[in-house]
Amino acid sequence: MIILLDTCTLIDDALTPERLSSAAVDALLQGESAGTLACCDISLWEIAMLITKGRLSPGTDAQTFCQLALDARGTRVLPITPAIAARSVAIDLPHADPADRLIAATTLEHHAILVTIDQKLRDFTLLATIW
Repeated sequence: MIILLDTCTLIDDALTPERLSSAAVDALLQGESAGTLACCDISLWEIAMLITKGRLSPGTDAQTFCQLALDARGTRVLPITPAIAARSVAIDLPHADPADRLIAATTLEHHAILVTIDQKLRDFTLLATIW
């Protein structure tokens, strides 16, 4: 089972792990051990944007930070596929953020469990989530 990290979880795991819930930490450890951790490619773009806009200061450039965050637990990047793109606009998600819609669609397409603090995503009953 794929354990999918949303953007905030990926960032918090790398920079402020104390912000993660105990259930999120357990999921990360289990996924790391099983080699099933993943994130959406859009999360890397979101991180790069946050760094460029000065809203995230990881002490290095965006490319290096993203690579270090992925390498830390062996997280693989899942690409946007035609099925994910189509699903992201078709699902009845009460979330206008395109990145979150893609993350939700990726979770559904891969039958994954999403690790997220985002209450709107956690409230979307079609998604299996952990926090």
